[in-house]
Amino acid sequence: MRTHHCNELRESHIGQTVQLIGWVNSARDQGGVIFIDLRDREGVTQCVFRAEVSQEASDLSHKLRVEDVVQITGTVEARLKTADVDTTNDKLDTGKIEIVATELIIVNKADVLPFQLDKELSNEDLRMKYRYLDLRRARMSKNIRQRSVITSAARRYLDESGFFEIETPILSNPTPEGARDFLVPSRLNPGRFYALPQAPQQYKQLLMVAGLEKYFQIARCFRDEDLRADRQPEFTQIDIEASFVNQEDIIKLVEGLLAGMFKAGLGIDVPSPFPRMTYREAEDIYGSDKPDTRFDMKITDLADVFAATEFKIFRGTLDGGGVVRAINAKGFAGITTGQMNRLNEIAVQAGLPVKNLAFIKLENGEYKSPLWKIFTDSEKEAVIAKLDLADGDIVFFAAGSRESVSTILGRVRTECAVMMELNNDPTKFNFLWVVDFPLLAHDEESGHWVAVHHPFTRPHPDDIEKLDAGDYANVRAVAYDVVLNGYELGGGSIRIHEKDLQSKMFSVLGVGPEEQQVKFGHLLDAFRFGAPPHGGLALGLDRIAMLVAGEDSIREVIAFPKNNKGADLMAQSPCTIEHKLLREVYVQSTYKDPKLATEAKA
Repeated sequence: MRTHHCNELRESHIGQTVQLIGWVNSARDQGGVIFIDLRDREGVTQCVFRAEVSQEASDLSHKLRVEDVVQITGTVEARLKTADVDTTNDKLDTGKIEIVATELIIVNKADVLPFQLDKELSNEDLRMKYRYLDLRRARMSKNIRQRSVITSAARRYLDESGFFEIETPILSNPTPEGARDFLVPSRLNPGRFYALPQAPQQYKQLLMVAGLEKYFQIARCFRDEDLRADRQPEFTQIDIEASFVNQEDIIKLVEGLLAGMFKAGLGIDVPSPFPRMTYREAEDIYGSDKPDTRFDMKITDLADVFAATEFKIFRGTLDGGGVVRAINAKGFAGITTGQMNRLNEIAVQAGLPVKNLAFIKLENGEYKSPLWKIFTDSEKEAVIAKLDLADGDIVFFAAGSRESVSTILGRVRTECAVMMELNNDPTKFNFLWVVDFPLLAHDEESGHWVAVHHPFTRPHPDDIEKLDAGDYANVRAVAYDVVLNGYELGGGSIRIHEKDLQSKMFSVLGVGPEEQQVKFGHLLDAFRFGAPPHGGLALGLDRIAMLVAGEDSIREVIAFPKNNKGADLMAQSPCTIEHKLLREVYVQSTYKDPKLATEAKA
């Protein structure tokens, strides 16, 4: 239906008869001469309708409206450019030519649109309802294209590295991945359910036992959890597993993979190797296991500064084994009352036991803070030196347990960066590996130990004795996360491949022998038959695409996402199911819709 797409014609095509098809991007009437910008996914070409060339096409062009689908035949001509008049458009790749139309066919008329496609729209629900229109916009089309490009680059890289692309089941059993499963009733097995995979973890390990050695999958994953800008109930991972590898092998592989994806998507060269820091360093210095290192503002320990302090709060904290730490938001002494209130709110949400952050700010040579009067002269000098406190700075303090202080100051640090616009450079990409995660964490609510990553993660070889001795809090994992600009791009580990060690790990997590056989018998049995050492990693494709596209929500790089309530407003999903269909799968709903009850009562 066309000889060229709408971003293809150049001056070299002048004089040729061509045929284009696409959407009317805009229409202008210049004294009876109609100018149409015709758009397809590749770009825009200007088309001109003159009565002297084709009266029929000219008459028909007056009836066009935005987003009509039309087919235009005509001759490629140069746009007028003289000393007095220049109609060329340097903003368009096709800006030096235009099509003088000889024929126009209106393929399909468009109704009045619910919103303009050339304007940004703040009403996200309206965008989601008419997502097929939203995707026509240049920004969204570019995002989807970039996602396709980086996905293809990932496939090429892994294929060239000897990996097989293998699909794993969507209908399986519940998995211990840390979130709720989506459940699917089985009609053929009354009272039994499948679960949609949170990740293909056990299957990819079984592929290693099967001797396939190198596996990857662009895997759909499902988690029934609360949503946010970088989380969806269904998402996509680049899932990787390999045999006979160690941590260094996986890190080198993934660095090459990410470099190839960012080169394809943005044309930039990603330097490697990426910097590394341990989990403990990340928490202590940045207050996060996925730190944004594009800006400094590090957390500074002040135990030595206040070693002899008589300030009761700091004295009691240090004597009780806690820490006193601070961050210097340099140049932010002019913080507004609203911004300060917001920081206090965030700190309280993060666990601050009082309503307000302790701070010192230095403005015009004057130290402003109740704390300053309490500190001794030597403490003041040490604070100034250690925090590099200068005019225009504001310092925030926190005292308490190591973990709580890291969490509080980490959140404050991140919010300060947003307020100070330190993290909004779309051209800066700071990759980082965080390694040596703890293997286990104690869940205060249940009183049980839980896996920090998942129960198949290998304990650090130097900490096996601690695991045997029950010193679970100090056992590290051979686990690693790759981080970019404060986002976790992916995480992985070297896995347990011995039956006895895996069974012991389950026992530590409170899974007894009988339950192990019911839930994980297939995996434990597989490990009896010569399971190879193996490990891997899963990258969040949606999150990578978001960062490549310069967006701040993964919804902007997913063709048909759910909103923040997990709903598809376009398809009206999720929906109610007829009683007959529920009965066929032996499911009875106990939920009573209050809206329906109110309507019935009325």
